Parts: sequence; C-alpha cells; structure tokens
Amino acid sequence: MNDSPGWATPGSSPSDGDRQGTDAGRPAGDGGAQQPAQPAGDPKWSAEQPPPGQWSSPGATPPADPPQTPQPPAPSGSGWGHQPGTPYGGQYSYPGGPGQWGGPPPAAKPGVIPLRPLGLGEILDGSVATMRTHWRSVVPITLVVATVIQVISVLVQKFMLSDLPLSSAEDMTAEEAIDSLGSTLAVSVVNQFIQVLGTIIVTAMLTMIFSKAILGQHSSVSAAWRDARPQLLRLLGLTLLLALGIILLGAVLVLPGALAGNAGLAVVGVVAWLPLVIWLGIKFTLASPALMLEKSTVLKAFARSSKLVGGSWWRIFGITVLTSLIAFMVALMVVAPFQMIGLFAFGGGLDSLEDGSAQTAWGPLIFSGIGLIIAQTIIMPIQSGVTVLLYVDQRIRREGLDLELARAAGIENYGTTGG
Repeated sequence: MNDSPGWATPGSSPSDGDRQGTDAGRPAGDGGAQQPAQPAGDPKWSAEQPPPGQWSSPGATPPADPPQTPQPPAPSGSGWGHQPGTPYGGQYSYPGGPGQWGGPPPAAKPGVIPLRPLGLGEILDGSVATMRTHWRSVVPITLVVATVIQVISVLVQKFMLSDLPLSSAEDMTAEEAIDSLGSTLAVSVVNQFIQVLGTIIVTAMLTMIFSKAILGQHSSVSAAWRDARPQLLRLLGLTLLLALGIILLGAVLVLPGALAGNAGLAVVGVVAWLPLVIWLGIKFTLASPALMLEKSTVLKAFARSSKLVGGSWWRIFGITVLTSLIAFMVALMVVAPFQMIGLFAFGGGLDSLEDGSAQTAWGPLIFSGIGLIIAQTIIMPIQSGVTVLLYVDQRIRREGLDLELARAAGIENYGTTGG
C-alpha cells in the first residue's frame, strides 16, 4: 500500500481520503473496459492497461481484428516521459497503429516544470523560471531578509571588533591574539545565527511560492507568509536539531584526540567526521520541503527525506554540489567589485588589510554588505528552488506525484484511458 502523503495544498493539511482505493492517487480507468489484473506487489505496473489485443511485439504481424471503435485522442500535453522497463500509464495513439512503437505526447506543464521525472537542466531552469516569472513575490522576500541580515552583520562586526588592538601578527602579544581570536569567533557565531534565522524564513516562504508555481499558480508575499507561518517553529527545530547532531558527532570523533594532545588522532577524527557530515547533509536535504509541504513533524520530515533520498544519494549530491558552485560563482562575481570599491575608495587600500582596520571601517563594511545583499537576493531563491524541485522530482519518481499535481492543477483525464 502506498503511504505517500499526496500533495498538500499550501494552507491545508494533506488528506488521506483522496487516495483511498487507488495507487498514489491514480484515477480508476474506463469502467466499461475489462483490464488485466495488476501483478501483486509490483509497483512498476500501471493500474491502467490497454484492452486485450491492442499490444503486440515490435515487428510482429498483427492478427486480423474485427473493426473496433476508434479511441479518442489522449488529452494534449498529459503524458509521461516513458521510463525503460515501465509501461505507460495512459492509452495513447502510436504512429502506424498496432504493432509499432512511438513516443507518448509531451508531459503536461501547468507551471514551471513538466509533470514527469526531471533532469538536471529542468531542475535548474525551473528554479530560475520561478524567480523570473514570480519575481513580485520572490524578490521582496529575499531582498528584505538579506537586507536585515547584512545590516545586523555590519553593526555587529563594526562594534564588536572596534575595540581590538590594531597591530601586525609579529607585534601581537599572546593575550591580544587570544582576544582577537575570541572576538572573531563571537562575531562569526552571531552572524551565522542571524544567517540561519533569515534562511529559515526565506526557505519557508519560498517553498510555498514554488509549490504553487509548479501548478501554474501565483502567490503573494502575504499568502506565502500565511501558509508558511504555522511551520516556522518546526523548521527552526529541524535546523537546530540537524546542526546539534553534526556538532555532537564532531565532538565524539575529534574532541578525544584534541584533549589528549594527540594531533594524529585528532586528524583521524576530522577525516572521519567530514564525510559523515556530508552524508547526513544530503540524506536529510529534503527534510525542509517535506516538513513544509506535508505539514509533518520534525522527526517525520527526517524520515521522509531519508526515504526519498535512498537510492539517489549520489545524484542528489551531484546536483547539490553543482548548485553550490553556481551560487559561489555568482556571489563572487557580485560581491568582489563592491569589496574592491569599499576597500580602495573608502577603506585605505591594502594598508588597511595589513593592519586590520578594514574589518571595522564603515566604507568596506557598507559596500561589502551591499554586494552581499544583491548576491543573496539572487542566490537564495535558486538554492531553495532546487531543493523543492528535487523533493518533487523524487516523489514523482517514487510515488507518482505527477498524478496528484495534475489533479491539483485541474488537468482532466490525466493518466486515464480515453473516453
């Protein structure tokens, strides 16, 4: 039995009642046609099969059949991209009639993605297309959050580091070096905490916008906030729990060697810790959209992500790494010119870098913040969109979510026989 939660329309809880009696929400076929029995336990067989006599091996001479009533054509744009080894879910007209093979019609595309398993290009294109098509909702969210993050970061960096002594590394005493390191770490922790809070808000609201963009529907900023707000605390708990797990894992693997003063043991711990962090990060990368769109709890969201990622870890890892590289390159191209302007026009040039005054001067801080605001406004929707579309893609591949999406988008007779 399929335990898929279906497609939770933003603002409402998913209903199990709509999925009773059919596999993953697949509608029942034409009541007048007798269908072959579905093999027990084989999820690759569609519940809808062509009537007897309409399938034949490629190249074989079809037997003489009595005249049959012509089948109406399949609804335009309501097909699946056929996967090797899997029969088509609907009944389509093939070029040349029975005995010859042909491709199904293009998949339905009510919104930013076609309703079928997605390729890398379609995931990236869907993310960018949502930002371009729904910019009136996406840009205000990311721009406001990025601005708040950077304003707080600039103020924290200015006033928490302004009391540090300005001296070169050679002239710095041990006490000054410890104070400098402690203050730098404190600023980093505060900035990261602010960044996490901002990212949670953006992720929650953009997930709702993307969920409607997939169906071809628009969402306002106020509607996205209203739909996302009930799950914000759970999303915060999910993020903090994942971060805590990573920290505790590092403490178990790295801390013993560090406390014992054994550098080799500490290095071994780090070498073991980093791959585990990457593995856990990818394993639970779909927990956020699962939490938001399925209205689930934190633990259920972790379990759903683990289930959806299973068997596709390397594919999701590759797409995630590529998205991160794209985001890094965009940030570098946007932020670097602003940093150069702030440093050389208002910060004293290279001398300020050497004596450390650049990190507390208003000019470099403000211009760097402006560059980061622009970069984050561009990057955050792309990264959030890729995560949501990966979640949707995995559910289409595993649970036939395309049928739920087609029904939610109002596409009639999707995946059914003609009639």
